[in-house]
Amino acid sequence: MKILVLGAGRMGHGAVYDLVHNSPGVELVTVADVDLKKAEAIAEAVGTSRVDAHHVDAANSSDVAALMRGHSAVISCVNYWYNVSLSRAAIEAGASFCDLGGNNYIVDEQLALDDEARNAGISIIPDCGLAPGMVSILAMHGAAEFDTVDEIHIRVGGLPQHPQPPLDYQLVFSVEGLINEYVEVARVIRNGKITEIPSMTEIESLEFDGFPPLEAFQTSGGTSTLPDSFLGKIDELDYKTIRYAGHCEKFKTMIDLGLCSSDEIVANYQKVVPRKVFGELLTRNLPADGPDYVLVRLDFVGTKDGSEKRLRYDIVDKQDEATGLSAMMRTTAFPASIIAQMMAKGDVLSRGALPQEKAIDPQKFVDELTRRGIMLNIR
Repeated sequence: MKILVLGAGRMGHGAVYDLVHNSPGVELVTVADVDLKKAEAIAEAVGTSRVDAHHVDAANSSDVAALMRGHSAVISCVNYWYNVSLSRAAIEAGASFCDLGGNNYIVDEQLALDDEARNAGISIIPDCGLAPGMVSILAMHGAAEFDTVDEIHIRVGGLPQHPQPPLDYQLVFSVEGLINEYVEVARVIRNGKITEIPSMTEIESLEFDGFPPLEAFQTSGGTSTLPDSFLGKIDELDYKTIRYAGHCEKFKTMIDLGLCSSDEIVANYQKVVPRKVFGELLTRNLPADGPDYVLVRLDFVGTKDGSEKRLRYDIVDKQDEATGLSAMMRTTAFPASIIAQMMAKGDVLSRGALPQEKAIDPQKFVDELTRRGIMLNIR
């Protein structure tokens, strides 16, 4: 099979690596970016002749559709706001498509393309990274262990191994995606109903063995389509982001001061957008690409054979010293690569545009994670 990866950033690198080194059924990988040198650098870094580097601007739909043709599946690792036009390009090209998601409203627009995708004989599966992404499929995997499920609580975070003040955080993916998670509302199920909760609220403490004090708080996007999929079947479902203790209060202060606002202001006779300036400052001043951890926890409460049952899934992944791939690259890009290959092989449950929790066989997915050393601890 031939797979196209759009975007030559960290996650694009991770996806290409997985397709080349962990995926025996992949014959050729194309990596494309608006900056050809970045695509060429990835091709060189993975060290194989099975990777072709191309130039493409994700904003140019006709060029993207032309490049997509002839590929069995496409993985988008570019910013989320391109994903609707890229989905339409995939329909035009007849290539199945998945992305790393990050915005509920964009996903809704993609899922509205269901009929067009089905008529084109392809699959469009948004939100296929870590969270949203992997955790949605793990939620279905765990729920299958119950007769009835009452609660699912999801906690996920990417953490630096060596935290530095003031935020004890490092950039491991798009700064725009980070700000988006922190400022848009979170969708949860409360008392059996879908409810919106402000992000950066409901802080709780939690523990992982060997880690200093941690906190988790509401953020946008992590539940993705799970509230819709579980509506009427569950009383409580939520998602919170894990950080080192104290992070939320510090970052929320900057949000409250307006630094994440997208409304243009005039400062020193210059028109500026605070969010753009703040994003640039984060990029310049926060560490990036240091060794990291990814922590994942799903807690389930329900019944089995007439008795209450509780189940916990934990993943602790860390940077792979042998390959140099960060834990965030492994747990975000590898799941997207797995799903792209399942689409290419015809292993998805149906064609059309649909959420991953309805399209992907959970056990096959978990088996592929395990094969890549992303280990699920079940207790």
